[in-house]
Amino acid sequence: MPSPLDPTATSSTGEAVTLPCVMTFNANDPSGAGGLGADVAAMSSASAHVLPVVTGSYVRDSSDIHGHVAFDEEAVDEQARCALEDMTVQAIKVGFVGSPENLSAIAEIASDYPDLPLVAYMPSLAWWNEVDMENYLDAFAELLLPQTTVLVGNHSTLCRWLLPDWTDDKAPGPRDVARAAAEHGVSYTLVTGINAADQYLESHLATPETVLATARYERFEATFTGAGDTLSAALTALIAVGADLQTACAEALTYLDQCLDAGFQPGMGHAMPDRLFWAHDGEDEEEGDEDDAENGTATDDFPAPDTKH
Repeated sequence: MPSPLDPTATSSTGEAVTLPCVMTFNANDPSGAGGLGADVAAMSSASAHVLPVVTGSYVRDSSDIHGHVAFDEEAVDEQARCALEDMTVQAIKVGFVGSPENLSAIAEIASDYPDLPLVAYMPSLAWWNEVDMENYLDAFAELLLPQTTVLVGNHSTLCRWLLPDWTDDKAPGPRDVARAAAEHGVSYTLVTGINAADQYLESHLATPETVLATARYERFEATFTGAGDTLSAALTALIAVGADLQTACAEALTYLDQCLDAGFQPGMGHAMPDRLFWAHDGEDEEEGDEDDAENGTATDDFPAPDTKH
């Protein structure tokens, strides 16, 4: 069954084509909510071959993160360099990697491949103790943000991190967040979860100068875990397969919305995105997708305002 992000795995002559390779640095998540499991499923949905580098593991269930065990930096470095010496990579994603030492190792690897786009996702670290969290955020800003092409994160998470001294009564806008990220060298910022009127949430792709694109969604009633890893993974893979940034953002956000719409609750805690919703759609939906393709319907723009999120 074709992927929703890249509907063909063959050339126009019917010959098989080589899948683009994407390397992701992230923690294992035994609940399946986020981490490397989310990256592999979302990136594979974009017809990318995933090179997953394990940086450690969460200790968590579907409700909460109870802890994290980090690999040492030598293990992270050896995993990545062994694969990179063998295969050509088109893009890199960095999720939560557990320690400043791992961030340093990854930053050194990224500096050896300066032409590769790097997507960095910053999740909420509210579960962590304050000292470890601050050390990690400081190291991320110093070591990795200067090499980041697109920074992805929730509005409240990015504001607490990048704009801790904000005193204006009005909350920071997407350009304010992008401006703070740009001070560390980030080219583009994808800010999600911005509260809007009438129970809507907005996502903005921004630079310090302008908002390049905006998506607006209705809130889902369920509380989801794993949305940020899903979005950033899909975005990275779409960039790797050759989409321009605005198109990649649009398609990644559309994909995330569909994952959440098909979401499920496997345990007693939060709901999770169904990243492979497209693999078990009903026949009617498949026929609808074929009709859309025949009629030239594309996902080059952000979803319509009536999309639920």
